[in-house]
Amino acid sequence: MTAKKILLVSANQLKIPYPVYPIGISYIKSFLADKLPEFEIRTFDFMDRNYSDFNDFLNLHNPDYICISFRNIDDVNLYKQESFINHYKNIIELIRNTSNSKIIIGGAGFSIFPELLFDLLNPDFAIYGEGEENLFHLITALEKNSDFSKINSLLYRKSGSVIFNKENQSLNKLSLQFEPELLNYYWQYSGMLNIQTKRGCPYNCIYCTYPIIEGRKVRTLDIDSIIETLSNLAEKQKVDYVFFTDSIFNIHNDYNRELAERMISKNLNIKWGAYFNFCDLDENILKLFQKAGLKHIEFGTESLCDATLKNYKKPFNVAEIIEISNICVKLGIDYAHFLILGGYGETEETINETFENSKRINHSIFFPFVGMRIYPGTELYKIAIEENKVDKKNDLLLPVYYISDKVDISLLKEKAKKTGKKWIFPDDDLSKIVNKMRLKNKKGPLWEYLVQ
Repeated sequence: MTAKKILLVSANQLKIPYPVYPIGISYIKSFLADKLPEFEIRTFDFMDRNYSDFNDFLNLHNPDYICISFRNIDDVNLYKQESFINHYKNIIELIRNTSNSKIIIGGAGFSIFPELLFDLLNPDFAIYGEGEENLFHLITALEKNSDFSKINSLLYRKSGSVIFNKENQSLNKLSLQFEPELLNYYWQYSGMLNIQTKRGCPYNCIYCTYPIIEGRKVRTLDIDSIIETLSNLAEKQKVDYVFFTDSIFNIHNDYNRELAERMISKNLNIKWGAYFNFCDLDENILKLFQKAGLKHIEFGTESLCDATLKNYKKPFNVAEIIEISNICVKLGIDYAHFLILGGYGETEETINETFENSKRINHSIFFPFVGMRIYPGTELYKIAIEENKVDKKNDLLLPVYYISDKVDISLLKEKAKKTGKKWIFPDDDLSKIVNKMRLKNKKGPLWEYLVQ
């Protein structure tokens, strides 16, 4: 008897600042391979392939189920504003014209606009939020021709209407096997692989979609499974750099300490980076993380002005930013600050304060976003509605940005240049520098080579 076939598709094609390994479909494949060993499970990645390749792949393998992950809605770049919705439509249309497969969609981008994208793309089913267990239950139900209507986070059609089971659940023990073909591509072109240690975000930043995608409840993942994955990468694949893709790494530091200590005792010899904020962070724990291999920190700083931090509902202040920045310099940890300029509540005075305070930060680099991308379900969306920045009828699938009326964004680059620090704006082309470093087999995010 021929085995049933599942195809997992990563639709993402965004390569700026570097291609990101499609970790979501690897988690799902690892989970399904364990739960559904009788299925043949394959992956297809649009990062280095095109529609013609996909069409040939479908004709060759003829999958029974095609599960597509939509990671991004657009490039979140005010200067370019590239939407990926037509690309997603093309994928669905190609499948419909080529295959009789059941189409199931999900992913981070989908989970921001679940009902809207379900109606627009018209798949057979969709999974909101975490996909592993709910996708397993859906495929099992379809195979048995049994009732699927109570599956958590499922979207489907019934009598012409979209049904959305909004209840979600969470897993904390997930194995992860990287696809050899994908691993080789991303190790070469992005110089790192990705892994999660936790899901969910408890903070209340007014613009952020992480609580929508992953929920506010933080779930730490099984440390044994993480160590096993890291060991396999180091010993079998000779990979010595990973980036932890948690919304914020330094949440639940008791867990983080245990993870770091296990990495040290295992002598993994893996360097790593992660997203951090300035809460519950001090020199001692940074020393521990550094001993465990911490090489790069990307801080979600957003502003260097206390008034703006308060407006953005960030849980730290400028004094803490300066203090932790100085500790990073002292320890020799490479770090970068990611900022949002011109967002809610910004004025010329608060912008000037951010630029002035940047002069107090040494041996770092600044990556500013200009304006705030408005997403439904966020506090920023409510503010934008109240201030008539966006019409209630606008579904926001095409990018709309909140830009303070009290800021002249045309002056931002000039002000940044006057600080004497290194600022990289979204429209700055770094491809030549990055490619040159990759040819020298440099790993990690590489921005440390640009620091002034």
